[in-house]
Amino acid sequence: MLRAQQLSKQVTSPEGPLTILDRVSLEVGRGESIAIVGASGAGKSTLLGLLAGLDVPSDGQVWLGPHELTALDEDGRAALRADHVGFVFQSFHLISSLTALENVMLPLELAGKDDAAGAALEAIRTVGLEPRRNHYPHQLSGGEKQRVAIARAFVVQPAVLFADEPTGNLDNRTGMSIVDLLFRMNAESGTTLVLVTHDRGLADRCDRVLFMDGGRIEADSGQGSVH
Repeated sequence: MLRAQQLSKQVTSPEGPLTILDRVSLEVGRGESIAIVGASGAGKSTLLGLLAGLDVPSDGQVWLGPHELTALDEDGRAALRADHVGFVFQSFHLISSLTALENVMLPLELAGKDDAAGAALEAIRTVGLEPRRNHYPHQLSGGEKQRVAIARAFVVQPAVLFADEPTGNLDNRTGMSIVDLLFRMNAESGTTLVLVTHDRGLADRCDRVLFMDGGRIEADSGQGSVH
């Protein structure tokens, strides 16, 4: 479902060129869940952004199913994401001027889908927020905001879901309920999940754990290389 070959990312800094990602290759199967863990600055979020087509590598290729993301321009990548990809971020990324229901409807409307309101309402029900559907983000708790974000991610029936520190802004109890919801919906939909986290308990719920350090994958639990 997802394949990266020799991905590298360099940026310029006052000290000269800085390598954030160094020749990373990986494959993720359809319906598989993987966690990417490592210290701050290890390259986790950079790798996720490249796999999702939110950024372009300095070198290397990324394929989403049969499509080479790295061969597409920005508009082509955006169109592919709209049809095949969902996102859940630490900071929720909800639009403050839209209600919970309207935030979930948005990706469907942008994709020109029929009955966006009906599909969004069903997604809101699935995450247990139907009574709050007409509330704006500032009227919701952190856990409720993340439930809206999860509903928005799954409403497009994505082939791949990318989650970047989805519990990072939540207390432990709320975070656990969000994790349970995320994995339940992921299992029910058969979505491929790519998760960036500092939380080893969360990472261990995935099929595989990739350990990053210095912009490289140093170990992969699916290959028996974790000690």
